[in-house]
Amino acid sequence: MLEYNLPRYLPSAEELPDSDETPVDNELQELIPGLLKSILLILWSERMDWLFGIDMGIYYHPDKPPIVPDGFLSLGVERFYDEELRPSYVLWDENVVPIFVLEVVSQNYRKEYTTKLAEYEALGVLYYVIYSSRRRRKPHLEVHKLVNGKYELQEGNPVWLPEIGLGIGCERGNYCGVTREWMYWYNEQGQRYLTPAEQVKQETQRAQQETQRAQQETQRAQQETKRAQQEAQRAQQEAQRAQQEAQRAEVAEQRVQQLTEQLRALGIDPDNLG
Repeated sequence: MLEYNLPRYLPSAEELPDSDETPVDNELQELIPGLLKSILLILWSERMDWLFGIDMGIYYHPDKPPIVPDGFLSLGVERFYDEELRPSYVLWDENVVPIFVLEVVSQNYRKEYTTKLAEYEALGVLYYVIYSSRRRRKPHLEVHKLVNGKYELQEGNPVWLPEIGLGIGCERGNYCGVTREWMYWYNEQGQRYLTPAEQVKQETQRAQQETQRAQQETQRAQQETKRAQQEAQRAQQEAQRAQQEAQRAEVAEQRVQQLTEQLRALGIDPDNLG
């Protein structure tokens, strides 16, 4: 937490304005942080110690206007303030400075590379991320890390953030029906985490594949049952044939005995014939 002089009596979050009433310049300023938050809601669904604020005021002094980033992440705070949720983020109540702040540069430049950078640096925000898809000769994504009180630009895309346990980067994809470059979270190996829609699609495909496998197994079982029935019928037919042959052999044996008795009755020894 920052060390600075504050008035003795401080207002609560409910007593402070929950917005600077400044409309966003571009829809991307809502969609990009919204996408990042939606991924976290699934990725960290079991965790209750984080908050991702979108266009939420960060109050650092009761007599000064809040800083309102497009998105920010705080760790080690209550996930839900109460059933009304947080109207704003008040540092003297939370006692936790956001670890990650995001600014999406629109066509109306808002001092993201100067004034805001200095403000977040003074607050002690560990990672200050700036995204601008309009840049031509410089990377669209800049990740600044606070080192010894000063921001240092980090190289790469994505950039691994060990204190958060996630990487941040950008690549082309589809979100809300729009195909363009979006920002995503990544694992330490640089693999992108899926969006909720992609996860639903993946689970649907997995369910369809499982259904197909089950159907194939059912067909195999039916075929095996049919083969077993056919084998049983063949075995039954063979048994019937064997029984018939045994019956024929028995009849033949009876005829031989009858003939032998008839010959003996005539005084002929059947054993000396021939």
